[in-house]
Amino acid sequence: MKRAASSRRQFLQTAAAAAAAASAAAGCSTAGTGSTGGSAGPSAPSTPVSAGTSGALKKAFKTNVAPYAGKVLGANDRIVCGFVGVGGQGSGAHVGQSLAHKDENNIAHAAICDVSKRRVQDNIKKVQDGKAGTPQGYGDYRQLLERKDIDVIFCATVDHWHTKVSCDAMTAGKHVYVEKPMTRHLHEAFQIHDIAKSTGKVLQVGSQGCSDMKWHKAAEWIRAGKIGPVVMSQGSYMRNNPKGEWNYDVQPWCTPDDVNWAMWMGNEIKKQVPFNADHYFRWRKYYPYCSGLLGDLFPHKLHPYMLATGNPEFPLRVAAVGNKKVRTDAKSEGKSKTEYERDVCEIIQLIAEFPSGMVMHITSSTVNEQGTQEMIRGHKATLTMAGNKVELKPERPFAEEIDPQTSEPFATESVAAHHKNFFGAIRGTAKANAGIDLAVKVQTVISLAETSERLGMMCYFDAATRRVTDATGREIAPLSYGTTELS
Repeated sequence: MKRAASSRRQFLQTAAAAAAAASAAAGCSTAGTGSTGGSAGPSAPSTPVSAGTSGALKKAFKTNVAPYAGKVLGANDRIVCGFVGVGGQGSGAHVGQSLAHKDENNIAHAAICDVSKRRVQDNIKKVQDGKAGTPQGYGDYRQLLERKDIDVIFCATVDHWHTKVSCDAMTAGKHVYVEKPMTRHLHEAFQIHDIAKSTGKVLQVGSQGCSDMKWHKAAEWIRAGKIGPVVMSQGSYMRNNPKGEWNYDVQPWCTPDDVNWAMWMGNEIKKQVPFNADHYFRWRKYYPYCSGLLGDLFPHKLHPYMLATGNPEFPLRVAAVGNKKVRTDAKSEGKSKTEYERDVCEIIQLIAEFPSGMVMHITSSTVNEQGTQEMIRGHKATLTMAGNKVELKPERPFAEEIDPQTSEPFATESVAAHHKNFFGAIRGTAKANAGIDLAVKVQTVISLAETSERLGMMCYFDAATRRVTDATGREIAPLSYGTTELS
């Protein structure tokens, strides 16, 4: 009986592998050559803006930056970097981590830009202390972009500046590493996408989980047909901050003399606010600048999970529900004390359906830290990602066909690994693990989820026309600058 069961299992595995290969070949014949980067496999072809494209999503990006193709960099060429936005993430994760690995990545630190004079000087000193020379300081990123010697821009500004800085940088011949979320609103995601495609520049979104190789192993197994059709996935990013998430300390140096407030606010924000240090440090709490959990924490799950499917897709429909009933801001105290109630939710659950049939459920919170099990469910088997390994467990009806399997352990995710992948993509030795083809699909999920939660509706999306509709087919305008009183 044991030998018969083994023979049957081998037969079924061979048949399943052949079916998976045929399916992959058929997919490649229609899916085009776009890739999400890394080993995430082929993606759907980039969709051009057609005559039927929603007006809200076909606005072309306008720039005053002079177009420049940039340098062609080889495997051994030094990459010259500029940093735009050097607050907590820009300074610690990008200036700091890139300094720590400057020799192995063969990079130079040429420029620091921020609306805060204090932050510019602090980070110039950081580079000097790291024995990487003395970078030039700037208060306006457009002056930095005029430099032909700079190859790369790290953009870690407030969210509503991501699109402008990224698109101007690519137009000026620079490759871009932009922090998550890629954009503040949906129409901007397609602006960045189209500029990236037209310029051919590498764009990497700062979701470093995409350079954790366990997700690539999951994609490999899924493409090989090991779990059958993917039917569901689930994950979470949970925190519990009784004094209010993102109530960072307001520093005494933050004054109108130090911060160029008009530049920080920019022209996109319709409800202009006078200088406000609380908004400057705690901007993730307020809708004009950020979507809160959806923009800050959800990308850390959405990018890897969509990569792990082996063929990331635009969503068919997205819904989200959340609230802020705990009111943690009212309990803030000490240096976290705030007089402002947050706009954004303290807990959100998102559900999205994709053309392949997969339904994804992601949860995030700032008022409870208990997460759900990281899991991708297939018809024939289930993958779990605990302990930074991938474990495959067959579904009971397919136990004779599918063998249990556990991958080798992988290194935990890190910004340094994500940087290395980015530089490799620029040199042509790797593909960006969080590149534009994946990122535009993730941002679509994020933006539709925000529209759903704030407007109280299910959002349907047509990738061919980039149109957003409700369940009746009525076109709706996704949230954008000025759509509501809080934007």
